[in-house]
Amino acid sequence: MIALTPQVRVMLARDAVDFRCGIDGLARICRKQLEADPFSGAVFVFRNRQATSIKLLVYDGQGFWLCQKRLSTGRFKHWPKGESVGLRLLAAELQVLLSNGSYHDAQIVVPWKNIQHV
Repeated sequence: MIALTPQVRVMLARDAVDFRCGIDGLARICRKQLEADPFSGAVFVFRNRQATSIKLLVYDGQGFWLCQKRLSTGRFKHWPKGESVGLRLLAAELQVLLSNGSYHDAQIVVPWKNIQHV
């Protein structure tokens, strides 16, 4: 089961990804483009070129979870842009993004305790 707790590390791929690739293809993107270990337990977030769908890739210690959310109408309006390939998000920011909102406009409270990510 995937739990989006404040302790979860979230890595977001800014560039669109070909969704024909499955778990192995997305794990390769994690290693090569995001320079992150797909076995780390972090939640990796990808979107397709049309911005109508998002995939999450997570390793839970036994195997990979691959989750997809496809919008029935419209597109994901707010997707981070920038020069770097990957972006770290808070779990609360991911929840806003998954509901097709802008995490920049949301009033997200920073966790009261500084959590060290390994």
